[in-house]
Amino acid sequence: MRLADLLRGAGLCLAMGAAGWAADFSDPTWPCVQRKVETLSPGLMWPHPITEMTLDAATLDDVRDLSERLSLRRLELAEIQPEIDRFVTSHGSDPALLGQVFDRVFTRLSRTRTAIIRGIGDYSLEQIRLSEQIEAKRQSFDAALAAEPPDYDAADEIEAQIDWDERIYQDRQRSLTYVCETPVLLEKRLFGVAQMLIQATGG
Repeated sequence: MRLADLLRGAGLCLAMGAAGWAADFSDPTWPCVQRKVETLSPGLMWPHPITEMTLDAATLDDVRDLSERLSLRRLELAEIQPEIDRFVTSHGSDPALLGQVFDRVFTRLSRTRTAIIRGIGDYSLEQIRLSEQIEAKRQSFDAALAAEPPDYDAADEIEAQIDWDERIYQDRQRSLTYVCETPVLLEKRLFGVAQMLIQATGG
């Protein structure tokens, strides 16, 4: 099976599996269009039991090396396929052993994903605070103009502050588009890794 087919299948599994995760659209601090799914389950991606194994030093080193390579987001999965093939040639296609590789990848990327989701929440709270700050300054601007006599100097100063805060707010909103996609990209990579390793088991 080609890698492109595996990844298409991973995307389908992702869409189907998401319904079983704890998605919450009611969180007012979540600014993303994408669902907030705080935790992932390896059982939705890996069909075999993942159990502790005692590995010899050489095998453990190879498991670590392969899992670290699979976790590097800057590397396309297709680039790592030859390394999976070499691993299977050296150590066989035992699902339990390949499950050790997947478990390490899952642990690392899930930890990264959790940190990103937490950061998005903090980011959103800062945007809410900035939005409230802008609104308060607008009220101060209106009050300066409504004074008798109008305080034009104060209004000019407040208007400049509003312009600056709005620019910061809008720049941060635009950057959210990328930030919000990152957890989903991590999910897709995990599914892609799982599918490649499952194929290596002959499953």
